[in-house]
Amino acid sequence: MPVDPATERFDLPITITPDDIDMLGHVNNTVYVRWIQDVAIAHWTSAATPEMQEAVAWVVVRHEIDYKRSARLEDKIIARTWVGTTVKNYFERYTEILRAEDLKILAQARTLWCPIDKQSGRPVKADEIIRNRFSVPQSDPSAK
Repeated sequence: MPVDPATERFDLPITITPDDIDMLGHVNNTVYVRWIQDVAIAHWTSAATPEMQEAVAWVVVRHEIDYKRSARLEDKIIARTWVGTTVKNYFERYTEILRAEDLKILAQARTLWCPIDKQSGRPVKADEIIRNRFSVPQSDPSAK
């Protein structure tokens, strides 16, 4: 059965290390950015074909992050991601950082990614196979 990008969620367990903790005793905000990238890359690696991975890499063009709760060293974390729409050549991806114990949302993010050609390092128009696998149709064609 084919995967439906509209409903697929990808989870990555995260272990907090002492280096992730800032002077206030909780995970530093910059670490969340790393986790957001880590889960996106893990999803791409697990879902893209070897041919896709050989041809295309991704760069972030925008992060929007809302921090909801603090994470501490003893917390177990789940990074959860799923894809959104594609506008022009920007692929939308959503991420939630959750505390595993109670599934409370610690942070939410929306990131725009641009595919690049691995050979040239330049932006590339993603083919239809990548678009169908890593984005969902817009509900309103006149939106955005």
